Amino acid sequence: MAAEAAVVLFVAVFLLSVACRPGSSQSYNAIYNFGDSITDTGNLSPGGCPSWLTTGQPPYGNTYFGRPTGRCTDGRVIVDFLADRFGLPLLPPSKASGGDFKRGANMAIIGATTMNFDFFQSIGLGNSIWNNGPLDTQIQWFQQLMPSICGNDCKSYLGNSLFIFGEFGGNDYNAPLFGGKSMDEVKGYVPQIISKITSGVETLIGLGAVDIVVPGVLPIGCFPLYLTLYQSSSQDDYDGNGCLKSFNSLAVYHNGLLKQGLAGVQSKYPAVRLMYGDFYDQVAQMVQSPGSFGLTYGLKVCCGAGGQGSYNYNNQARCGMSGASACGDPENYLVWDGIHLTEAAYRSIADGWLRGPYCSPAILH
Repeated sequence: MAAEAAVVLFVAVFLLSVACRPGSSQSYNAIYNFGDSITDTGNLSPGGCPSWLTTGQPPYGNTYFGRPTGRCTDGRVIVDFLADRFGLPLLPPSKASGGDFKRGANMAIIGATTMNFDFFQSIGLGNSIWNNGPLDTQIQWFQQLMPSICGNDCKSYLGNSLFIFGEFGGNDYNAPLFGGKSMDEVKGYVPQIISKITSGVETLIGLGAVDIVVPGVLPIGCFPLYLTLYQSSSQDDYDGNGCLKSFNSLAVYHNGLLKQGLAGVQSKYPAVRLMYGDFYDQVAQMVQSPGSFGLTYGLKVCCGAGGQGSYNYNNQARCGMSGASACGDPENYLVWDGIHLTEAAYRSIADGWLRGPYCSPAILH
């Protein structure tokens, strides 16, 4: 009987230990985010949205905030949902004056690239690139905040904070593609871009980061902006989801090299927890089967205008511009404005990162 009681006690303790693992009670001091317009929460417009900023005009922000906030969607972005999950305040943009960044800060900014201006100058795009807060600059912004965040004890404080590093890469590819570079040329830039991202991850690790999500790029061939500007008469140019194969192959190539690069960093720093955020697979699944994610429309734009293709995207009447209007049910749409997703999509992506299967390993462990 004593042996049986011991077994029962062991099983009870084991089950209790499983139940009490950090999946349910996991917490972080803060969340620090880096990236571009996918997760910017107002860095381009910390003093209010200027009239020239299309994404700073209604109906941006209408779903949740009731006004434009500098977020490129109808409501909240991924990091807003992550902050909410961990009981943290919404991340203030790092450029906000007088902000308290102890519980989080967002360095992401619209138009951000991985590479610095000199790279784009070297490939003949110096005049056309809008290089606003590239990766290196965002790390500098974070370093400037560190004394106010953690004083002299940054290793332990940042070691219990969550870092989201990216997505980086989307704008590095948009610039040359829209600038007329061939797909082969653009693919030639990918190794340099990946090297810059992994180097940035190592810099954060050196500052004290331990838990870091590094997202890949999205399936850009599924974005109505690309589908409209690069529409083809040949069905061979499209995959089964109606996305442009060549553009998606660029994203797949980037993500494959990124995963390899992160594996190398992980082996170098075994105590660090690197998590790959799989934007590509989740968004591709949402296009293929929107109903599985509580959506109705995969490739149709909620906020846009007709007259230029069949996706409700018109480059001359983009969301926030005269002639464009928003749907009344953005919660049913994947795509908000042709290149950014809706709050509903971002909520689903945040959940896919927290619990899996679209983050490897999942944030909650």
